[in-house]
Order: sequence, then structure tokens, then C-alpha cells
Amino acid sequence: MKFLFAILVFSISLFSFNLISASNQNLYKKLDIFGDVFEIIKNNYVEEINDEKVIEYAINGMLQSLDPHSGYMDTEIFTEMREETKGEFGGLGIEVTMENGYVKVISPIDDTPAQKAGVRPGDFITHIDDTDVLGLSLTEAVDLLRGPVGKSITIKVVRIGQEDTIDITLKRAVITVQAVKYRREGDVGYIRLISFSEQADKGIKDAINSLFGEIGENNTVGFILDLRSNPGGLLDQSARVTNNFLDSGEIVSIKGRDKSDISRFTASGSDITKGKPIIVLINQGSASASEIVAGALQDHKRAIILGEQSYGKGSVQTIFPLNDSSAIRMTTALYYTPSGDSIHKVGILPDIEVKFIYDEQTEKDNQLDYALDLFSKETLPN
Repeated sequence: MKFLFAILVFSISLFSFNLISASNQNLYKKLDIFGDVFEIIKNNYVEEINDEKVIEYAINGMLQSLDPHSGYMDTEIFTEMREETKGEFGGLGIEVTMENGYVKVISPIDDTPAQKAGVRPGDFITHIDDTDVLGLSLTEAVDLLRGPVGKSITIKVVRIGQEDTIDITLKRAVITVQAVKYRREGDVGYIRLISFSEQADKGIKDAINSLFGEIGENNTVGFILDLRSNPGGLLDQSARVTNNFLDSGEIVSIKGRDKSDISRFTASGSDITKGKPIIVLINQGSASASEIVAGALQDHKRAIILGEQSYGKGSVQTIFPLNDSSAIRMTTALYYTPSGDSIHKVGILPDIEVKFIYDEQTEKDNQLDYALDLFSKETLPN
């Protein structure tokens, strides 16, 4: 009986091995076909090709077929990406993705050419200097948007709610992103978090301490944290920023391919706002790290979320550097709010929905005014 059992186990193992071997053989055949296609292109395409660029485009195509947030970065783009997280880089100042074949603006960054020229979250870029974006990869489109500092570029934009396309001319500039701005609004501390760069957490701490010093801790009614048009940034900074407003509890959990392998960020410090009421402003340009902060504060009932539904980018991209100083950016996990909800393709729903109404004459901010009005009431809604 034991002999028969051993034969059975051996047969199953051999069968599994043969399946794996057959799978590997099919994979290697596909790689051989890739090599054959490259040689055909190299020898027969109507024009001379750049061998390295063609291979790079193939790598990028493989990654872009997974999702619009994955992609290949050559040495130049990889270097620029690292500069962006430090807070200074060259360009237009917009965070973009690809949707329905066109470049979609997630958010323009404050005080950049894009923001000053009137680019808005949700705009679709259809042409870049008369080049049709349809059919281009996200990397190819971004390459067209980049260029020498000081040189102008014209983009054609489709904006929801407007029949005619809009031509916007921008001049490329060196983008220096100040992560945090703040000011006193009566007895309320207003904090604008522009991006989750390496300076975000320190900027939030400095803002709260300065506002307490200016208004007085006892006189401070509360804080407004403005995350509108904040496209996100570094994951660890989102956790650190959130930690400033919580005494304890989970901030965010991250789940990869293996659903049993869960990483958690948990509040470990003390609420440096001393429990003061908080209102968080969001809009459709609030994405990624912004949604982590808003989702955590909402789930812990630590803040009222006011504004419009956020973008819904709940995926985590990991950078894998390659031997030639290039890199790939690939989605490796999804993140979840403390209540276990996935933000991906859903976003954060505000507790109080207030549509943004732009008044060109007064330039008043109706969402901010609504939040300030809530603080003027005797009790703030939970």
C-alpha cells in the first residue's frame, strides 16, 4: 500500500513538473517570437530605427498594458522623478494619467504654469502642440509635455460642461513645490497641503505650531486642512501627516498579490492639534496620499470631510531600479482605509458635499467659506 502511495505521489509530482515545464517552454517560445519581431522591424521598417528606444517602448507597452500607473522610466525620467519627490523639477506642474486614450489631468500643482494658466482637475488633453494624443502611451505624452525651461507649449483641452475645446498656452518652468502653506482665518488655522513631498510632514508640524503661536492655543477654534487638487506623493509622508491628527488607531493598510500579507500604518504619536476640530477639503483632484489622509480621519471621525468626491487612486506603485540607471514603476498593492474600504476607482465621499463654484469677478472660494461658516456655529457637526 505504501509502495502504491509513493508511486501515486511521484506520478502527481511528475505531472505537475511537466505542466510547469510546458508552461516555461511556451513562455520561452513567446520570448523567441519577440526577438524575431524585433529583427523583422530592425531589418525591414521603412526608416532606420533606434534599437534601444524600440526596446524601451516595448518594455513600457508591457507595463502600460497592466494599468495606466505602471510604466518604464528611462534614465532621464527616473532622475526627474527623484527630483520631484524632493520638491523641485522642471515642467508644467500637472499630475496626469491616461483615460480613454487621452491624457487626463488629476491635478495642477499650486503656483505652477499649469495652475496659473487655468488648467483644472478633470480636464482632458487631446492635443499637445498640434500632436494628437490619441494612440500615444502616457510616457510618450508626458515626453511631449516636457521640454526646455522657458519654452512655451500649447495644449488643447476638453472640459466637461463646455462644448468647445480650449487652447491653453503655458511656458515651461523650474517647478519648486512648497509642500505646505498656511494662514490665519480669524480664529481658525487654514493649512494648504500642496503635495506629499519629503517636506510635507515637517511643513504640517511647523504650520500648526506657528498658527497656535499666532492665534493662541486656547483661542484657536479649529483647523482647515485643504487637500484639494493635491495629487499625492510619498506614502510614508501620508502616514506621517495623518499621525499628527490622531492619538491612536490604524491609518492605512496595504495589501499586495498575497492577500494574507498585509502591511499596516498605525498612529503612534499624539494629536498635536490638541483635539481641535478639523475640516478637510477635498475635490476630484485629491488623489492617492490625499485620500489616505482624508479616509483615515473620516473613518476615525476625527474630521469632517467637505467638498467633492475625490479622484480614486488607491494603488501603490513601487519603483524598481534597473542596472542601466533606468527603472520601472509598477503597481504592487492596493491600500485600504481603516474601515477596510478600498479607495481604488471609487474615491472618498465627503460628509458634506459642496460643489465648487468659481466666480471670476470676486474669486471667492465657496467651499472654504462654507467650512469657515461651520466653525462660526456653536457646534460643529460630526
